[in-house]
Amino acid sequence: MRIAIVNDVRAACEALRRIVEGRTGHDVAWTAVDGVEAVAMARRDRPDLILMDLLMPHLDGVQATRQIMAAAPCAILIVTATVSGNISLVYEAMGHGALDAVDTPVLGPDGEQGADALVDKITMIAKLVGVATETRRPARPVPAAAVPPQLLVIGASTGGPKAVSDLLAPLPRDWNTAVVIVQHVDVAFAPGLAKWLSERTGRPVRVVEKGQSPVAGDVLVAGTNDHLVLTAGRFLEYRQEPHDVFFRPSVDVFFDSVAANWPRTGVAVLLTGMGRDGARGLLRLKERGWYTIAQDEATSVVWSMPKAAIDLHAQCEVLPIGQIARALIPRLSS
Repeated sequence: MRIAIVNDVRAACEALRRIVEGRTGHDVAWTAVDGVEAVAMARRDRPDLILMDLLMPHLDGVQATRQIMAAAPCAILIVTATVSGNISLVYEAMGHGALDAVDTPVLGPDGEQGADALVDKITMIAKLVGVATETRRPARPVPAAAVPPQLLVIGASTGGPKAVSDLLAPLPRDWNTAVVIVQHVDVAFAPGLAKWLSERTGRPVRVVEKGQSPVAGDVLVAGTNDHLVLTAGRFLEYRQEPHDVFFRPSVDVFFDSVAANWPRTGVAVLLTGMGRDGARGLLRLKERGWYTIAQDEATSVVWSMPKAAIDLHAQCEVLPIGQIARALIPRLSS
């Protein structure tokens, strides 16, 4: 890949350059010292991936991401001094299309501290764009209800956090529906995503704990780098298999398990995202009688996932994000 570096700190730029050229086998396309220069450079010479800092003069990484995704869309990885200390900005950037985030490596006497995490992220994104290159305490299982609630399942990737929040905000607070979300996000960010969605939507959003069974009123988001699955007993679990599925957690794996094991039909929504994950699973749910919705191109940050579903005729409707809640509420209010 051709990788661009956007950072106003010389030492950080040098650390990133060394890692890209010395440890990933990819090339540095160009560097920029702030968001304004990055937007201009991306328009003139679009790279495969941009390593984008958040806090910069003139134009910060959030607005630079927004402008680049509108004018010259490409993969963007937020690389900032402290992800945890800037979590709101991280999710704002993801809402505009950034794929992931990682702490900036630091040059030290023993090399670049934090380099392995960055290399792992770059390797993941290389696979995503087609270039070769936590322990939790399990929750005590609660018996599944005899009559399960209505179920709304949502899959999303690039640009998904904002799209999910826009979908959730208008939904009724008191209805016989459980919501389960699979968003492509690293395990380190899942709790922050749940908190951010709670703040944006005004409703409690929680990370799925192993052994939960979805109940009415739940809004749950997948929270590990393993796949989320619904078992035959209607419990939610995390599994490493299938190992050959790149996206973790995979929307397809979750949708397939819901199609096989949830005893009543519901609504499935596939939102903005890069790649094809979720398209096959959405088709399987449609074939089982579920009402399926794909986000339209105009309101998607990246239209690859919904488009892949449409190419398979997996959707019952294609809708802009602002109309999806209104379309699904009547189907989940019985």
